[in-house]
Amino acid sequence: MKIKEAKVFVCSPGRNFVTLRITTDEGLHGLGDATLNGREKAVATYLEEYCIPALIGKDPFRIEDIWQYFYRGVYWRRGSVTMAAISAIDMALWDIKGKALGVPVYNLIGGKSRDRILVYSHANGKTLEETVEEVHRHIASGFAAVRAQSGIPGIARTYGVPRDGQPYEPAHRGLPEETVWSTEKYLNFIPRLFRTLRDACGDEVHLLHDAHHRCTPIEAARLVKELEPNHLFWVEDAVPSELQESFRMIRAHSTTPLAVGEVFNTVYDYTTLISEQLIDYIRMPVGHGGGITHALKLAAFASFYHVRTGFHGATDLSPVAMMAALHVDTAIHNFGIQEYMPHQEIVREVFTADFRFDRGYLHVGDSPGLGVDFDEKAASRFPYIRASLPVNRKLDGTLTDW
Repeated sequence: MKIKEAKVFVCSPGRNFVTLRITTDEGLHGLGDATLNGREKAVATYLEEYCIPALIGKDPFRIEDIWQYFYRGVYWRRGSVTMAAISAIDMALWDIKGKALGVPVYNLIGGKSRDRILVYSHANGKTLEETVEEVHRHIASGFAAVRAQSGIPGIARTYGVPRDGQPYEPAHRGLPEETVWSTEKYLNFIPRLFRTLRDACGDEVHLLHDAHHRCTPIEAARLVKELEPNHLFWVEDAVPSELQESFRMIRAHSTTPLAVGEVFNTVYDYTTLISEQLIDYIRMPVGHGGGITHALKLAAFASFYHVRTGFHGATDLSPVAMMAALHVDTAIHNFGIQEYMPHQEIVREVFTADFRFDRGYLHVGDSPGLGVDFDEKAASRFPYIRASLPVNRKLDGTLTDW
């Protein structure tokens, strides 16, 4: 069997997605997700100009060799664009192998380690009261774990909080919008939010929170220390994580579990964090971190240090990436939790995926391969629309982390 063709599709059913379809000379095809929110065309071009010409004629079963070809064989390695492209190729190859052998991908990577996958949802409110209502609504709909984000008094718009009652989607058409931020106001408010949530919701529900890289190490240490009595499942991305050593200070002040890495794309972003046991959960997206092949290696490394997975799973990844993550979640031993933001209904006109939600858990079907399909004709009805994530400034106008 040889790779005969590979094609990239960029479409926008509610938001932009980049999908790679690889086809073999035996008529099998596999799908991969190459979406990089706000930089979709960069990955599409990387695939079309540099990867696809080198893919044609290769044996699709040689997944590890092909992975190394596009990673180690490129002198300018790593980076979000490169790794998103490799991720898409890798997913598509695993999809082909599963279909060729007539088995779901999880049976190719160790088989089931569990029967269902714990997921968390997003509850967002403009005020403390709205956030409490939203958390209650998600619990009532069956979720056992909920990430809570709230508007901050004195800040006009805040990360995680939707506008006009629409589902939260941070990317907006055109060039980046600018938002305003005050870490001081945030730090004064968030502990009160979670005290209120714990009192209102009880101890059974898992509560999570995303600081979204906005604190310095000492500010993050204060935050997780003050949140400790509320027993959060985790605090995510407490600081910008390029400096892994920052987590030494945070860890020294609290036992609140820490998650990090939705902007990471290789195991090398994690070496200090994992080997020194400075974090508890890895967040690197399967769709940005080299696909299934690299996710398995990262999970294996993390397992030796009692670190578990909590893969990124927001709507900025397509159902193809979600299915890839769910197969890894099903197979690995050190799974922790999976982020789950249901896509808008319009996305189902283009993608179908074989999983179901039931009482706080996702259940993966037994379709061969990844269990996902893509309708090229439907996708053509939703052309690409440029969209950008925001940029963020402090109250005095200084650019800061969004």
